[in-house]
Amino acid sequence: MVLSCDKEAKPIVNKEYSVNTKAINLQWTAYKTTKKVPVKGTFKTINLIKEYTGKTPMGALNNLEFSIPVNSIDSNKPERDVKLVTSFFGSMKDTKSIHGVIKLDENDIGSVRLTMNGIIEKLPVTYAINDSKVIVKATLQLDNWKGEAAINALNEACGELHKGED
Repeated sequence: MVLSCDKEAKPIVNKEYSVNTKAINLQWTAYKTTKKVPVKGTFKTINLIKEYTGKTPMGALNNLEFSIPVNSIDSNKPERDVKLVTSFFGSMKDTKSIHGVIKLDENDIGSVRLTMNGIIEKLPVTYAINDSKVIVKATLQLDNWKGEAAINALNEACGELHKGED
């Protein structure tokens, strides 16, 4: 589009945002033992099923549909990753991948419609936009996805590593 003013023509740039799949970084922290010792990691692969563009970073994320293959988990310990995939996620129903759809509101809150263990639940999120980077945070309660059996299976596979002092 070109806007004319006097004798000089100036282009108007309509900025549009999209999700850079190479820049997505999903970090997680889980807790083990009664002392809640943190275990941190990432997922190396996040597949975008339905992408959007928008006039704002929030607009590009809103309604974004994604899938995370659970075998792409990375806790920096390959032996732990195998247990997480086979014992934890392997104890869940239809959870070779975690699926989600992001919904963001105007006031830095939103949700992800998350499918895991054969259950679809709304996961509340908060977000912050810094330039064109969006940081989304959430606290996932596994009980909402009936994850007790998966936690028990992981605790059994890990044995003493998951026992607390009490």
